[in-house]
Amino acid sequence: MKLKKVFERKETKYLLTNQQFTNFLQDLEKRMIIDEFGLHTIQSLYYDTNDDYFIKHSIEKPRYKEKFRVRSYGQASSEKLVFLEMKKKVNGIVYKRRLPLSYDEYKLWEATGLLPEKLEKTQIAKEISWLFQTNPDLHAKVLIAYDRLSFFYKEDETFRVTFDQKIRFRNQWLELDRDTYQSCEPVAKEVDVLMEVKAMGAYPLWFSHLLADHHIYKASFSKYAQTYQRHLFIPQKEITFVKENPVCKGAVSYVG
Repeated sequence: MKLKKVFERKETKYLLTNQQFTNFLQDLEKRMIIDEFGLHTIQSLYYDTNDDYFIKHSIEKPRYKEKFRVRSYGQASSEKLVFLEMKKKVNGIVYKRRLPLSYDEYKLWEATGLLPEKLEKTQIAKEISWLFQTNPDLHAKVLIAYDRLSFFYKEDETFRVTFDQKIRFRNQWLELDRDTYQSCEPVAKEVDVLMEVKAMGAYPLWFSHLLADHHIYKASFSKYAQTYQRHLFIPQKEITFVKENPVCKGAVSYVG
């Protein structure tokens, strides 16, 4: 199977309870087919700057935003492929470009910045190189993992539906070859299932009816943003400098 390296689509999210998911899936399976991977685990290692510029910018919901991550399907191992991914969103359209390499090649790139010769002159490699040149402090910040079911529609290959469960994270031990549950915490305990609909045009009419029949509505939920806001964000402390005196020369008090 040829690996797809470039994606362009709209992505719409919905939050489902476990009961909604069970009932919705029974109807969805009459129209769509589960992909060859079945229930599988995805790990996404998100990179950001020291001051968390990319996620802060994304949370502001600008017309243009981008992120960089490394994705592994399942637990990584020496020769298994991982993907360096640049994901951009422009006026609601998601553009994803990715570079496949082995986990050993990724670890070498992470340590030295060097890509395999077969990849280094590709356009995507040049874009990744430019991103790191313009953001020299860009580094791995948090790993987010989840278990996914993916469905495709035979009559329109651009229309896909995915279900993510057990969304979890860790911001230590960021190696992709660790067990995906080891040292992880739930991102949002109240979220049972995150459904994403990936499409370029209008939904098939039958799918729109299905959403209405099951009372499923659009929601805003970014895995990285939720992880940052709920677990990683530390408010800046307001610093008040105390006037120097013989007793407490140079003392500093913290408020906030």
